[in-house]
Amino acid sequence: MSELPADVALMWRLRDPGRRGPKPSLTVEDITRAAIEIADAEDLAAVSMARVAERLGNSTMALYRHVKSKDELLVLMSDAALERPSPLPDDVDWRTGLTLWAEGVLVAIRKHRWYSKLPISGPPAGPNNLAWFDSALGALEDTGLPEEAKVGVVMGLMTYVHGEIRLSLDLAAGFADNPNAFSRYGAVLSRVVDPRQLPALARVLDAGVFESVGNFEAESGEDFDFGLQLYLDGVAGFIDRVCQAG
Repeated sequence: MSELPADVALMWRLRDPGRRGPKPSLTVEDITRAAIEIADAEDLAAVSMARVAERLGNSTMALYRHVKSKDELLVLMSDAALERPSPLPDDVDWRTGLTLWAEGVLVAIRKHRWYSKLPISGPPAGPNNLAWFDSALGALEDTGLPEEAKVGVVMGLMTYVHGEIRLSLDLAAGFADNPNAFSRYGAVLSRVVDPRQLPALARVLDAGVFESVGNFEAESGEDFDFGLQLYLDGVAGFIDRVCQAG
């Protein structure tokens, strides 16, 4: 059997510490928790091995005995910050289950707004991320879809949810810095959009779609729900086709 990848072994606490003697006072959990606290207070850019060591009252070398690099630390943070999902109700249909799941991911990530800045280097592999993966797959249990199709549906949903969260958090930060850029968006576009060159966009402007942004946080939530239901409409059609073909 091949060895587990180093980051997977670390997230599942299966890495051999390679030393004997008294149990060390510093743990991977301590290091991860301190890093998350720094990111929550100051954003992800403030996290470093040195800052975490300082917060814990240890030397940086003491951290390296448990976590070998900042990249490993970010992997630990990406799993630990996404708290385990609540069980889906037993009596809900697949669509309600996936809606609750997506809303749960949104709530979990918005507790740590830096989460959207974490690099994504591979599929979910940590215990918390896999618990979310399992929960979404479980919502599709009674659909009649083959297992491979269930994975495809969930991976597509993950792509939508994480993409929308990253976009909405970035736009929310931009709105906080410069709300006028949003409130004047329609007026600015109306001065540069030529209907002969951009006819579809010109019709949107004529309809007044961009006249007012209003509460960006509220509108981003409405946009998230709108896009989510569009995606699930597509899943519903896919399930019908698969079931009819079967």
